Amino acid sequence: MAPGDADGKQGLSCQTVLQRVKSGRLDGNVDEMTERSDKLDVAVVLVNDGYASTAVGPIEVFSAAGTMWNEMCGDDPEPRFRVTTASMTGEPVKSAYGLQIVPDRAIADLGPVDLVMVSASGPVPDEWMARHAAIPPWLAERYRNGTRIAGVCSGVALLAETGLLAGRTATTHWGVADGFRERYPDVDWQTDLLITEDAGLYCSGGVNAASDLSLHLVERLCGRDVAIECSKALLLDMPRPSQSGYALLPLARPHGDDKVRDAEQHLTGHFAHDVPVEELADVAGMSRRNLVRRFKQATGHMPGAYQQMLRVAAARKMLEDGAPSIEHVGLSVGYEDVAFFRRIFKRHCGTTPSAYRDRFRLGRE
Repeated sequence: MAPGDADGKQGLSCQTVLQRVKSGRLDGNVDEMTERSDKLDVAVVLVNDGYASTAVGPIEVFSAAGTMWNEMCGDDPEPRFRVTTASMTGEPVKSAYGLQIVPDRAIADLGPVDLVMVSASGPVPDEWMARHAAIPPWLAERYRNGTRIAGVCSGVALLAETGLLAGRTATTHWGVADGFRERYPDVDWQTDLLITEDAGLYCSGGVNAASDLSLHLVERLCGRDVAIECSKALLLDMPRPSQSGYALLPLARPHGDDKVRDAEQHLTGHFAHDVPVEELADVAGMSRRNLVRRFKQATGHMPGAYQQMLRVAAARKMLEDGAPSIEHVGLSVGYEDVAFFRRIFKRHCGTTPSAYRDRFRLGRE
């Protein structure tokens, strides 16, 4: 059974897991965690050229669980996790911006742990993957032995390299999503989601999503009350469901089809008006059928969906600039029905136009 398969929907409290392990009641309703105390062991894997906050953030969240809120309220701390850091060789790593981090040990020297969290790298070219080639097989072995594995942002690539994500749902930062889809085509990439969980494998999109994922895991392993107390103590929001509000639209992947590029440029200049596919076909100098086929092949989107993405991108810009009227924004980008505009916007961005404006308006106090 994969780690996490039998957790149930609400998560298990750390004390409940401990009590069931001590009493020998390890049936199909609980994870078979081998607890050595009343704390869960977490290993945060450090990588070179990575983002330090995706390691330090989880360390602080896990360390604060059961402690920080209790101390603020005058209660005795009840730490829920024991956190260790490790690098591939045990040597210090240097972050993308030059910060040196000294790990506790090498990954090969880690004892049994309940959870491994892989911090985020920057881009993951072949050379970077080659330098970290020892990590994926180590992760796969840990997973086979019952350890949960979590990856933050582009660090999810190291999970994907194991093959464990094949046929499973995963997410990553929207900016590297197309490259990951090409490199790992058998993974069900759901990059609109900020967090995914599938059979004890956890992924998150974006650097700051490290805190979202950490709080999600606190909730999963220790219960919602502990997670909420932790979020209050650290002044963090509970995990957000989507990263689509942050992505730059449209997200057409790079391609070399000049005729399709002509059609894209025409759509970009006329997105607020109805643009029939036949009009795009004339611009590109091909039949309607060929235009639709080649457009989808080159951009990853049908022409109509691409036009909607352009409209939503323009609407987002207006909302960021503080447009006071949602109706005016909808009309300006081509939607006469404001209710339909709101539905389309929420489908693409995961939030309503007014909520998006409140959150992302430039110069807001």
